[in-house]
Amino acid sequence: MAYVISDECICCGTCEGECPAGAISEGDGKFEIDADTCMDCGACAAACPAGAIDQA
Repeated sequence: MAYVISDECICCGTCEGECPAGAISEGDGKFEIDADTCMDCGACAAACPAGAIDQA
């Protein structure tokens, strides 16, 4: 199950740098996770200072 980024995202980009699969990119007003590329490792969720990332 892929992770998703909520509207609590503060657009800091920390998650993008932590993703080993390169599944995170800057979207419109927040970062987004490509569910097809996400490895479900949770590195992004652990790194997010806003707690905006959780499993879908």
